[in-house]
Amino acid sequence: MSLFNVFDVSGSALQAQSVRLNTTSSNLANANSISSSSGETYRARHPVFAPLMKDFGEQDPDVGVRVLGVVESQKPLRREHNPEHPMADEEGFIFLPNVNVVEEMANMISASRAYQTNVEVMNSAKQMLMRTLAIGQ
Repeated sequence: MSLFNVFDVSGSALQAQSVRLNTTSSNLANANSISSSSGETYRARHPVFAPLMKDFGEQDPDVGVRVLGVVESQKPLRREHNPEHPMADEEGFIFLPNVNVVEEMANMISASRAYQTNVEVMNSAKQMLMRTLAIGQ
């Protein structure tokens, strides 16, 4: 594996963590949205990652991570009795998303740290390549 592949691996990780941060921020933005029916209520979303690994014997191995997609959480929605609310259904219930704010904040911290770590990996690889080039001078 060449040192240049480090940029491909870290680049794919940066893209994956960016998707993770975007879905987390969407979940947090909609955490308190209210609906009058369960079908219209926002559901938490989470990205699904998969490793990219081919044989290292190949000339140009494809390694890293890719995003398979974003799935909705299957956790039950929150249902509150609030007959005075304008969005309440005929029984007086409102529906709230299944977003756990504490989990989402932990997920956001984890994703931002993973992003930061991959930036540092890319910077280290760049420094190593620059030093390698300086040897020949």
